[in-house]
Amino acid sequence: MLIQELLEAVQNHTLSVEQAMEQLRDLPYHNMEYAKLDYHRQLRTGFPEVIFGQGKTAAQFREIFKSLYARNRLVLATRVSQKQAEAALALVPCAQYDQTARLLYACETKPEQKGLITVCTGGTADIPVAEEAAVTAELCGARVARVYDIGIAGIHRLLNALPEIRKSNAVVAVAGMEGALASVLAGQIDKPVIAVPTSIGYGAHLQGISALLTMLNSCAAGMAAVNIDNGFGGGYIAAQINRMIINAAQNGQLHDT
Repeated sequence: MLIQELLEAVQNHTLSVEQAMEQLRDLPYHNMEYAKLDYHRQLRTGFPEVIFGQGKTAAQFREIFKSLYARNRLVLATRVSQKQAEAALALVPCAQYDQTARLLYACETKPEQKGLITVCTGGTADIPVAEEAAVTAELCGARVARVYDIGIAGIHRLLNALPEIRKSNAVVAVAGMEGALASVLAGQIDKPVIAVPTSIGYGAHLQGISALLTMLNSCAAGMAAVNIDNGFGGGYIAAQINRMIINAAQNGQLHDT
């Protein structure tokens, strides 16, 4: 139960002050020995703690996923294997597994999607990382447009997509190989670009390091890069930017898009 719900319960006399205090003692985290679940994350950042599935046993993952869902009624896990997903689905039947993005998520009420961000890829092989970004942003309350396979080897495809991309509050550019997509986009639009390098490419690509270095060394302003294959990080940042713009518009500080 969140602090707001606790206060309302006390106000409505459905919970005593002592009972509320007992629940507050559980914050800010729950110790499971192999994991310390940050139940306070949503209060601080606006979104619950996200589970990184890789490296966890199916049993550990299942219990963490169940506990976070029971607490927040919204939970997202990244880098989830089929085995982990099946274990968690047995306890949280409403959860959904996106095999392409390797995401497992469950939400009692799907967040209302507002504003707009666009997730772009250089090629089709970048889509799994792009979908990790897109689904993350949607769960964070952003409306998401997907524009895939517009790499600079056929730059006319990117140029044709620019009118739609320019409508976004933020853009996530997911690319492997030499990773130039983000630089080109940043030079063509007036919105922030979050560059996500992927580990797609031939030998000298160095599992994404080449694309990362291109993005870090870009001469285009208005662009920032996250780690290799970190679609979650790119989608989350874009959703934060989108939320700030929506909140500013609602407060009369600017016009909504």
